[in-house]
Amino acid sequence: MLMASLLTHLAFFTLLANLCCGFNPRLLTGSGGWSPARASWYGNPSGAGSDGGACGYQNAVEEAPYSSLITAAASSLYKSGNGCGTCYQVKCTHAEVCSGKPVTVVITDECPGCDSQSILFDLSGTSFGTMARPGEAGQLRNVGIEQIQYKRVNCNFPGATVSFRVDPGSNPNYFAAAIEHEDGDGIAGVELKRAASGGAWIKMQPSWGAVWKADLPNNYPPPFSVRLTGNSHKKIVANNVIPANYSPGKTYRSVVNF
Repeated sequence: MLMASLLTHLAFFTLLANLCCGFNPRLLTGSGGWSPARASWYGNPSGAGSDGGACGYQNAVEEAPYSSLITAAASSLYKSGNGCGTCYQVKCTHAEVCSGKPVTVVITDECPGCDSQSILFDLSGTSFGTMARPGEAGQLRNVGIEQIQYKRVNCNFPGATVSFRVDPGSNPNYFAAAIEHEDGDGIAGVELKRAASGGAWIKMQPSWGAVWKADLPNNYPPPFSVRLTGNSHKKIVANNVIPANYSPGKTYRSVVNF
């Protein structure tokens, strides 16, 4: 009896300490893999936050398959750009107008100050409003900052293939591109090779956001094939995806996805 009483008091004081002194909700995972967090929203109420943001997707964030269902992430999720293109489900149940239904969003931007405000997601106006019951998106956005639940999920863009937005600085000695619309759990590695050669793959390096870069050998003209490795270690090859007459700033679609 004495031991049971001591354990009961210990559990009570532990709970009291968490409530009074604060704890990091991101370290706790609830049922079904859901974790608690706080979310805000930015940009146009029915928009995509901002064009491209810190991942370099530009106006692709407004178009299918992203369709404005995007989010800026706190630096702890943005991970210096490694989080670009990864997907999360978010849902709210706290406010009366919350639907409680999960919404899948893609990280396309960074919110540098969010960690200090204990905010994990700075959603687009579209994403934030989609968590509401039908017809009540405006009321939910008026809340401003909302308690949510979230979990990491694989991206799944039916009918979409991986695209490569060639960086404006690309030239005969240097090539860089932002990788868009990839299914799965994110990109772990990118390699480049002349489509007409049987030589070795050139390992590309992260540049910024979703952009990967490589210095090219002398006399190394396109067309290029690109090989992608996902975080699950699966590999896909986009053969001849960058044409011989490519234009910096233009997007080229492959016929593959994870």
